[in-house]
Amino acid sequence: MTTPFDHIAIPKAGSGPGVVVLHSWWGLNAFFKGLCDRFARAGFVALAPDLYAGKVASTVAEAKKLRAEATASRRVPAYKTLIAATNHLSHHGAVTAPHVALVGFSMGGHWALWLAQRPELPIASTVVFYASRNGDYTKSNSRFLFHFAENDEWVSQGSVNKLKKSLEKAGRVSSYHEYPGTTHWFFEEDRPEAFHRKAAALSWKRTLAFLRD
Repeated sequence: MTTPFDHIAIPKAGSGPGVVVLHSWWGLNAFFKGLCDRFARAGFVALAPDLYAGKVASTVAEAKKLRAEATASRRVPAYKTLIAATNHLSHHGAVTAPHVALVGFSMGGHWALWLAQRPELPIASTVVFYASRNGDYTKSNSRFLFHFAENDEWVSQGSVNKLKKSLEKAGRVSSYHEYPGTTHWFFEEDRPEAFHRKAAALSWKRTLAFLRD
């Protein structure tokens, strides 16, 4: 099930593997819609569920307000929206496999790690940009790829260490990359204060290779 605010992109070939794109706390803005289109050009069917019902933020203050409003006022909790979107994409007529991948950014990465812990969901791969989440991954069916910033005021090294221990304990296949000279949101080109062109290009290359493997 999707909402009128969600964004889906399908390859010219008409079909491909499924990828759920989970936006950061800025909302489903033009960058994340464009990222879905970019995935489609690479051969994937990409769906981005919108957790803010069409609203977007451009500043940290606005993003905090939107996140708080969404948490307080949603009739349908965010986790139910994300579960529904994941299941919807796995059954979409253009998707060529029963399992899908998750690609999450910051807040979206935090949600991706929550979803990936659930064995009942059709998740085979999880890619996370600058986010961590401790938890029980022992029943997860996913493998993991992480992209971390070298200097990140939003993601502590302690939380990353706990995440690594959780995944190691669960025996999950996981790869970790840290990008020198980067900060939080380094992949998002509409964040000029953080965007790092070289790191963004390399992390994109690694993401596609991981998803195609």
